[in-house]
Amino acid sequence: MRIAVDAMGGDHAPRVNVDGAVAAAREFKISSLLVGRTAELSRLLKDSGYRGGEIEIVEAPDVVTMADPATAAIRRKRNSSIRVAANLVRDGRAQGLVSAGHTGAAMVAAKMVIGTIENVDRPALAAVLPNLTGFSLLLDVGANPDAKTQHFKEFAVMGSIYAQLAFGKPAPSIGLMSIGEEDSKGSDRSKEAFKTLKETGLHFIGNVEGRDVFNGRVDVIVTDGFTGNVILKVSESLSEMVEQLLREEIKSTLKASVGFLLSRSAFRRFKSRLDYSEYGGAPLLGVKGCVIICHGRSSAKAIKNAIRFAAEFSRQRLAEKIQSSIADLHSREARAVES
Repeated sequence: MRIAVDAMGGDHAPRVNVDGAVAAAREFKISSLLVGRTAELSRLLKDSGYRGGEIEIVEAPDVVTMADPATAAIRRKRNSSIRVAANLVRDGRAQGLVSAGHTGAAMVAAKMVIGTIENVDRPALAAVLPNLTGFSLLLDVGANPDAKTQHFKEFAVMGSIYAQLAFGKPAPSIGLMSIGEEDSKGSDRSKEAFKTLKETGLHFIGNVEGRDVFNGRVDVIVTDGFTGNVILKVSESLSEMVEQLLREEIKSTLKASVGFLLSRSAFRRFKSRLDYSEYGGAPLLGVKGCVIICHGRSSAKAIKNAIRFAAEFSRQRLAEKIQSSIADLHSREARAVES
């Protein structure tokens, strides 16, 4: 089991990517292929003090920057770290890819180099969010801002399979994000999507609203990439604000400080549930391999956990399970048309 890491991608690259790979090797015994500029990565790896055999460096002299178009890794920078990492997955040298770099370039490389599952038109980014009873899966969170009705069906199937692995639920509940619970609410597209999701055979509970993201009513929330990305960014901002306000209140009085000391373990658990680095990154569901896309400002901890989850994703053969479920859905639809 080896995971290709786009070592040159991210706001704090390449150091956090090297440190994350080292931590994954030490804590989980997971092997990584660090893809990037050999001289720089070798120096950082040496500085880390790591001497094990789980990490290998793969040369990739070019870097896709945030100023580059999403297609740069395919058209102009074929020797970039993200393109070479995708090549490693395609060729079977790596069983997963982790990148905190240019999200658009990572998605294009995944789709064009690794390839999409048959009958999946649009891969989707899925994000895990905490709620009052555990966690919710939100997709899409950025890959498809202009998703069409048929894409919602694909998102629901892929999200259901992923939630079974992530949450351990055999039949995750699925909701469609809208502005009201009634099936008559929402845009023309969401109303059509509602009808389509009812016919999937999944545990579809109907429309859900913004408040349902965190109240634990639903396991999987399906929406377009524009709405999903807004929800995700608001959620991240909210968690950071809550944490900052708690810090300020704790420091405000002696009584509050003493209270914090007495409940420190509870605060740590609270922070852990809100910390995006605990989840590593968002999987790009619908491609033939495992691709985990991390936040641009990911820490070494986030990269470590993304590598861990990429390895688990591959061990569980999640891509194959999604492909089987999508094929089954299309087969049932074809039989329904014939009858």
